[in-house]
Amino acid sequence: MSKYAESVLASVKAKNANEPEFIQAVDEVLTTLGPVLDANPQYEQNAILERMVEPERVIIFRVPWVDDKGIVRVNRGYRIQMNSAIGPYKGGLRFDPTVNLSVLKFLAFEQVFKNSLTTLPMGGGKGGSDFDPKNSPHTPGKRCSDAEVMRFCQSFMTELFRHIGADTDVPAGDMNVGGREIGYMFGQYKRLANEWTGVLTGKALPFGGSLIRPEATGYGDVYFAENMLAKRGETFEGKVCAISGSGNVASFAAEKLLQLGAKVITLSDRSGAIYVKDGITKELLAEVMNLKNVKRGELSELANEAAGIKFFPKVNSWQLADKIDAAFPCARQNELNGDDAKYLLSHGCKLVAEGANMPSTPDAIAQFVGAKIMYSPGKASNAGGVATSGLEMSQNSLRLSWSREEVDAKLKGIMKAIHDNAWEAAAKYGHEGNYVVGANIAGFTKVADAMVAQGVC
Repeated sequence: MSKYAESVLASVKAKNANEPEFIQAVDEVLTTLGPVLDANPQYEQNAILERMVEPERVIIFRVPWVDDKGIVRVNRGYRIQMNSAIGPYKGGLRFDPTVNLSVLKFLAFEQVFKNSLTTLPMGGGKGGSDFDPKNSPHTPGKRCSDAEVMRFCQSFMTELFRHIGADTDVPAGDMNVGGREIGYMFGQYKRLANEWTGVLTGKALPFGGSLIRPEATGYGDVYFAENMLAKRGETFEGKVCAISGSGNVASFAAEKLLQLGAKVITLSDRSGAIYVKDGITKELLAEVMNLKNVKRGELSELANEAAGIKFFPKVNSWQLADKIDAAFPCARQNELNGDDAKYLLSHGCKLVAEGANMPSTPDAIAQFVGAKIMYSPGKASNAGGVATSGLEMSQNSLRLSWSREEVDAKLKGIMKAIHDNAWEAAAKYGHEGNYVVGANIAGFTKVADAMVAQGVC
């Protein structure tokens, strides 16, 4: 690590001692920037790192709402507007009891580099609330009703709307924020602002949404991995793949892998993981999508020993199979630890493409990089979602819509560009094949150069 990066990291740790996820994200990036910092002294002269690790704005607000029993509830809402050097803030909203300032600052920091890598003009931000739509406050263990979710989303947007806009900050969905929640928030924004504008992405098709947007993060993750394999003259045909998660990212990654001839053997959620030795079929995957998106149920409901669907409670996807060629962590941060990495490597894993944000712990990353397997960090391989959000913004601004084939072709092109930029940046600075170094440097330099050009602001 360069002395400059080392001093900034020490300052971040001192100022944010109670924010472990944020420190982890900053550490992961700063430790790889030595070559580019040494070659470009203007970054230190302009205090680029000090400015980049400090959010431009942190907004925290209360969210009062009324549950179905008429009881007033209060949650905490957040929006982290991290960096707008190359475009309006762009990043998702997450509703989950684990949401706090540290988690959102880490996500916003990662988003800056991810959005930079897409080649689209988008800055980085993130937001959300500790509201839990999966756990009703008056009936623990039961999900909130649609009416409760609507009332919460309307209250949340009543405060957030004054801080966002099509050319200021464009939120999207994230964990537990899907089409239902985006719809409720968009409706409230439209009511308050008295205008129809593309201020949220991930909208439904009838009111400005983009084809391929639900599929984009999962598809994009696989497209990135396809490019890694192509560098070695390989394809996914016949490869055994383990996936964690079962939401949009995991489900559509599985769908694309099946289309490419791979065998997907695992999916997971908070209840545990399913393992199908002979491979998840298209029909079973359709059941999973219906269970998660319509019934809003748990994977445990699909257990069927006779059909070869084994369910393992309270475990992840990584240590269930005797052979794994590729792993796709698509659930949440720090889900894949050092023991999991050791198991994967000892059971044949040669590719890890992150579909979630920072799903691998530092120990796991060190093992993957040390083993010189094909490993891509989430800021590169899961950028397909925000890239397609950028395409949705373009369609809204132009008042038109592109076909499924057009959007998919643009997504493929963006993921190839991200891959190639990361590969070339790593090679330029003496780390060929290291996608961690390449993605960090490629994402950093675009933002840093913009910040230098814009002066001290």
